[in-house]
Amino acid sequence: MKQSSLLFSLMGITGLFIASCSSGGKDPKAAAGKPTGPQAYPVVEINEFNTTLESDYPATLEGQQNVDIRPKIDGFIEKIYVDEGATVKLGQPLFKINAPQYEQAVRTAEAAIKSAEADVNAAQLQYNKTKPLVEKDIISKFDLENAALTLTSRKAALAQAKAALVNAKVNLGYTVVNSPANGVIGTIPYKVGALVSSTSQQALTTVSSISKVYAYFSLNEKQLLQISRDTKGRTLEDKIKQIPAVTLVLADGSIYPELGKIETISGQINTQTGSSSLRATFPNPNGLLRSGSSASVRIPQHLQNALLVPQKSTTDIQGKKFVYLVNDTGGVKSTNIEIMELTKGNFYVVTKGLKAGDKFILEGFASLKDGDKVKPAPKPADSVFADAKNK
Repeated sequence: MKQSSLLFSLMGITGLFIASCSSGGKDPKAAAGKPTGPQAYPVVEINEFNTTLESDYPATLEGQQNVDIRPKIDGFIEKIYVDEGATVKLGQPLFKINAPQYEQAVRTAEAAIKSAEADVNAAQLQYNKTKPLVEKDIISKFDLENAALTLTSRKAALAQAKAALVNAKVNLGYTVVNSPANGVIGTIPYKVGALVSSTSQQALTTVSSISKVYAYFSLNEKQLLQISRDTKGRTLEDKIKQIPAVTLVLADGSIYPELGKIETISGQINTQTGSSSLRATFPNPNGLLRSGSSASVRIPQHLQNALLVPQKSTTDIQGKKFVYLVNDTGGVKSTNIEIMELTKGNFYVVTKGLKAGDKFILEGFASLKDGDKVKPAPKPADSVFADAKNK
């Protein structure tokens, strides 16, 4: 038994010696296939190209005209000729107000005119009768002057009666409330039979002219200064004209098909909000836009020869942005870059720290440090920046 154990031990030692010799003295880990050279990383070369940045600002839509319809007389609503949301034309009847006192005022004024006309005729006859008598010295001139004054007074009373009739008819005309503009009817808070007057708190309705729609939005002082610097023109009016056409993003995220134009910028900064109000005008031929709706105004900013890097290719260190550049020998160096506040989708716009022709590591650089060597695996810039270029 002892001889057998010794024999097995000698065979094991001999096997280890043979295995050691056959490995040629190499590291077993190296033999297992672990790479010993620089690792491959995706590398992209930076190119200049044109792009467009877009900024969205919440906006409130209002019709070109929002006219409150109020009665000019007191009375009860007798008829409502339109419904909420209806499209109306200038001069179209909207409401009928029952106010019989104005019909009576017209009849009274008409009667007063007839009475005044009779007085004028009587005064005219008296004047015509007195004049030849004065010419023949039968009566004094005083009587003629008195007759003339009476005739003048009667004519003035007739003119006053006619004016009263005109005023009565105007008031009677107010019993029918007509639309002051083309537009769309808003809510109608009153129903048939309701008592209304010119002092009622609520309007009968609102007519919104929406052939054009105003989009009101605000920019803070910093944004306003940036637009002023980036837009050509000597005066504010010149700069407004140079601002490119803007887009309207509707509440459901869809893009309104008609482009708009910024027409006014408030001359003052609101001290409470620190912002300035702007107004963009959009055509509304199909009536899709309505007063009171919410949307966003999208302002484009066109950039020439811009340098962009994907956000995933940067790292943050103490509030600063860095990218890993690769030189011709494969050496890696982290480089600080400065970027615009506004981004292009998932890309940063670089303002300082890079130049055209630089090569940076696209991703997977978490374990790298300055001075490391890598094996560049070039990626086509056209595919990497496809979403950032202007089509």
